[in-house]
Formats: sequence, C-alpha cells, structure tokens
Amino acid sequence: MKATNVGILGSGVVAKALGTGFLKHGAAVMLGTREPAKLAEWKAKNPAARVGSFGETAGWAELVVLAVKGTAAGQVLEAAGARNLSGKTVIDTTNPIADAPPSSGVIQYFTGPNESLMESLQKQVPAALFVKCFSSVGNVSMVDPEYGGLRPTMFICGNDAEAKKGVTEILTEFGWETEDMGTAEGARGIEPLAILWCIPGFLRNQWTHAFKLLKR
Repeated sequence: MKATNVGILGSGVVAKALGTGFLKHGAAVMLGTREPAKLAEWKAKNPAARVGSFGETAGWAELVVLAVKGTAAGQVLEAAGARNLSGKTVIDTTNPIADAPPSSGVIQYFTGPNESLMESLQKQVPAALFVKCFSSVGNVSMVDPEYGGLRPTMFICGNDAEAKKGVTEILTEFGWETEDMGTAEGARGIEPLAILWCIPGFLRNQWTHAFKLLKR
C-alpha cells in the first residue's frame, strides 16, 4: 500500500480490526475515540499506532474510516469536524442498526427501503468523499480473508469516482474483489446486506462467511 495516514473514527472491534490491517499493510494509523482507555490494550499490541480525539484523528488523516455504531455516526462526524473531512475519502463501514434486539435472527434498521444511512451522512458533510465499504462482512474477515484462495466480493458505492478507485486499490491489496454499485444511492442496496449476513450468526453462530458475486 502506498504509505498514507489512515484515521479511523471508532474504538470497537471493526475499528481495531481495520487499524491492525492497515498497519500490517504499511499505513500509518490513528484511532479516534472519546475514551482512550478503550484502546489501551490494542495500543499496547500496536505501539506504532496513534490514539487521539475524533477531531485530531480526522485532521491528521489523509484517508478517514468511519467505524462506529450507525446510531452514533452523525454525532461522531460532527465531533470530527466538517473542515477536517473536507476533500478526503471517508470509508463508511456503518449500518443503520436500531437499538432493538433481532427478531428470528433478523436485525432491525432505523432507515426505510428508499433511504440509506450513508446518504444522510453525505448530506451532513457534503464536502467529504464517502465510499460505502466493509459493511457486509464480519471484522475477522475484513483484511486478508481466507476462503480457499477465492476472493470474496466487497460491494462499494459513492459519488466520487477517484475516491472509489482508491478504495478499490485498498480492497485489492486486502484480498477482495470489488463491485461498484454506483452513487451514494447504491447504499440503499448495500446496507441491507448486513441484515442477510447476520442471520446465520444469530441463528447458528456462524460469523465467518462472506458474499461472492458470480458473473457470466
């Protein structure tokens, strides 16, 4: 990977997994959080990484990754600061999962079928270059997934072609094939994939699968 400063907004399992993955592939990494104590153990295992506030992380980064709960995404972007995100690619890993338990293994969303969380985030920070990515796979398979030599498919979308090109290059290095689903509206189709992905997990404790698009 071409050396770059990757700022990851979040301190949960997705943020940690991607932080470790970007470090492994040669990037400089900073994780942004409101509670640095949550990252103490991870930082001890990854001494080359940095930890800062959301604003510090977004300002330092050349590439930003939004890796928080969907219900907190808007607040985190506000804390990061629109000026710090302007003109930068923002990889959006979030899903609009509601604060409600799953029903028969089906998680509930706070968005409707004709809207997506990423579209609302793009409207909140119009100068940022959002690319939906990593939203339909578990954290253990996000970087260097192993499926018997078969590359799984990552679906992405976003309004900026160059931003998507850069994210595609990252995905290729991380071991994925990429399918571009168009502009931000494509997130209306991508985000619900997480509902489907989660069903085997909640019903049968299967959490290591990934999607593959077959074409002819």
